[in-house]
Amino acid sequence: MEFTVYLAGQIHDDWREKVRKTAKERDLPIHFVGPQENHERSDRIGEEILGSQPNKRLTDDAASDINNFRTQLLLEKADAVIALFGESYKQWNTALDAGLAVQADKPLILVRPESLIHPLKELSNQANVTVETIDQALDVLSYVYE
Repeated sequence: MEFTVYLAGQIHDDWREKVRKTAKERDLPIHFVGPQENHERSDRIGEEILGSQPNKRLTDDAASDINNFRTQLLLEKADAVIALFGESYKQWNTALDAGLAVQADKPLILVRPESLIHPLKELSNQANVTVETIDQALDVLSYVYE
């Protein structure tokens, strides 16, 4: 049985690649999806599809519409969601995606460091499982296959 897991979180580093690699090393039959990982493409997709926009706000709005479409479609098709909150970047998109997972009643694994316990307490209480590391999140998924 293969699951599809949506990986919600920042797109500024290669954490998703590490998740895919570790899952493969563990022989977990999981297909991972998520937001566009090419940050420049994500930011310019609105103009690539809809054409040049008259200002930065409308450029951002056009890209946001298309990125939100992608997120909604992939998240709805996913069997579960891993939402990674880290220390290095603003996490607004992660919070939005985690909230969408809760609203859609998708099983949610929240990954957050100890320093974010207080700011994420309400969201953590809505998640099915809260862990501190990606390895722990993969341990949860591994347990499903036992």
